[in-house]
Amino acid sequence: MAVIAWTQNTAIALNAIRRATYSNNDGLFFKCTTAGTTAATQPDWPKHIGDTITDNTVVWTAISSVYADLSVLSPSSIIELFELHPVQSLHNTSTVIRWHNGCDANVSGNIIFGSQTYTRMAIEASGFKKSISGTNPRPTLTVANTDQLITFLLNDINLFNIGNDLCGAVVTRIQTLKKFLDSETTADPYAQYPIESFEIDRKANENKNIVSFELTTVIDKPNEYIPRRQLIGNCCQWQYRSSECSYTGSNYFDKNDNVVSTLAADVCGKRLSSCKKRFGENGVLPFGSFPTAGKTQ
Repeated sequence: MAVIAWTQNTAIALNAIRRATYSNNDGLFFKCTTAGTTAATQPDWPKHIGDTITDNTVVWTAISSVYADLSVLSPSSIIELFELHPVQSLHNTSTVIRWHNGCDANVSGNIIFGSQTYTRMAIEASGFKKSISGTNPRPTLTVANTDQLITFLLNDINLFNIGNDLCGAVVTRIQTLKKFLDSETTADPYAQYPIESFEIDRKANENKNIVSFELTTVIDKPNEYIPRRQLIGNCCQWQYRSSECSYTGSNYFDKNDNVVSTLAADVCGKRLSSCKKRFGENGVLPFGSFPTAGKTQ
């Protein structure tokens, strides 16, 4: 039986299990470890197994949505589903493609999970294991190409964006159990492992039989900065008098912070002192830089 969603102002018994009213992609349900009555608004559900949250007089503890089933001696078969999400600006389409490899639980046809149909296709996915060293996984996804459907798709995309080869498309990996598929009496679209998302980094191989893609995590980006802006110490990066800067006042200064009389002569010096001239010495400063950068070791 599917786990029911949280409801407001409801008496909850000890050990009762509820889920969020939305799909939170974390693969979590929540077990009542202190009985009571729920609040008028849904709590900010925790993201990790074992974390707790107080909901008015109820205390919830996060549990895996599939752990109880995996821990038995003969668990239901694990089903692995994949979704390919092209990006309109990169691939001239945003139509989602869903598939499964047809090997899990001897399922010979299409799979329906969460009201979405996943087409059977010969695929092989590997390399999802995380390293204890903290290195991000770079999985490989290999798709059958005997009918040339993937080649035709790549050709259409490359006509729109030369040499793209589906790079930047998001691949989502969903794992659940056979008992939770829509065709089962215990169907539950919320019972699943945490959803994993990757981007296609490059096309590794293409021939008449297969096409292979190398995937990467969204944060595994060479030559990218975190945060995306560089930590520049004392030079504001905002455009003056823009929504970022937010200054709309009638006090005008030149680039050296000297008072001028016209808007045409108003130029920001991009320094912290320039910001203080406009917003006040003790005002809230929307300074678009990092004044303390370089002052810590």
